[in-house]
Amino acid sequence: MFNRILVPLDGSRLAEQVFPPVTEIARAFGSQVVILGVCEPGNKEEEQVCQLYTDDQAKRLRTGFAGSSATSVMATLPGKPADQVTKYAQTNDVGLIVMTAHGRSGIKPWLGGTAQQVLRKAAVPLVVMRAGEPGEDVRLFDRIVVPLDGSDKSAVVLPYLVELAKRMPCGILPIRVTEPGKHVRTIGGLDYIRFGDRDLNSATAAAREHLDKVCAGFSGTRARVECEVRVGDAAQEILKFADEKDCTLLAMSSHGHSGIEGWAMGSVSAKVIQHSRHSVFLVPSFSQRPEY
Repeated sequence: MFNRILVPLDGSRLAEQVFPPVTEIARAFGSQVVILGVCEPGNKEEEQVCQLYTDDQAKRLRTGFAGSSATSVMATLPGKPADQVTKYAQTNDVGLIVMTAHGRSGIKPWLGGTAQQVLRKAAVPLVVMRAGEPGEDVRLFDRIVVPLDGSDKSAVVLPYLVELAKRMPCGILPIRVTEPGKHVRTIGGLDYIRFGDRDLNSATAAAREHLDKVCAGFSGTRARVECEVRVGDAAQEILKFADEKDCTLLAMSSHGHSGIEGWAMGSVSAKVIQHSRHSVFLVPSFSQRPEY
């Protein structure tokens, strides 16, 4: 799954904060890590500086691989960063992209321009790590919150997490939210129809049964698993749960579709990413058929 990991760098200390988690996952999977620098086309001086910097960072990362089969190489390309990152990933059998983004929390998106574009365009799993304070120790896989909606599309993230949990200790926190009603189009516009108690109780029970199966899927791994079922607005409950658990990573499918709950993972994922202060792991819904 993670045989080749792509790490785009922009020359900043913030971008280099991905090195500890990348080292951890590369050692666990014996990955080849590609350090990618994107240079301004036609500027030979900048191209030379970019190549030297990228090569130095590949060597620096390699020192953390001692005693494992992980390796690191460098590559530089001219052009627009987001375009070159996604193109390189698609044409070089990359299994995972890991990059940082920085910005503000709250209602404004914290993703930087390049990270936002890569997130939209990438056809491979992507970790966008929120940059922290200098020297901050980030344990990216300690508490992974996993929003699900019961669909196959939302579950494509699970095989990746199972493989991760087989190779390293991590916390896996699946959550499923049952919404108490749904929006329906009527002659007068858009109305919100609340579910009756019987339907709501039935949906909540089905959600709990589903999450029990998800938790069982991590049996025999090194994961600490804790499942949660809630009733309310999907995005709000996911964000609240992530904050309560001091989430280190949100792991989601980029698309999905639910049943009675009436929310699509695609739109919920967008809301969660926009309003969350947490790093994210996104898996395109077409990446592979889930085993759950």
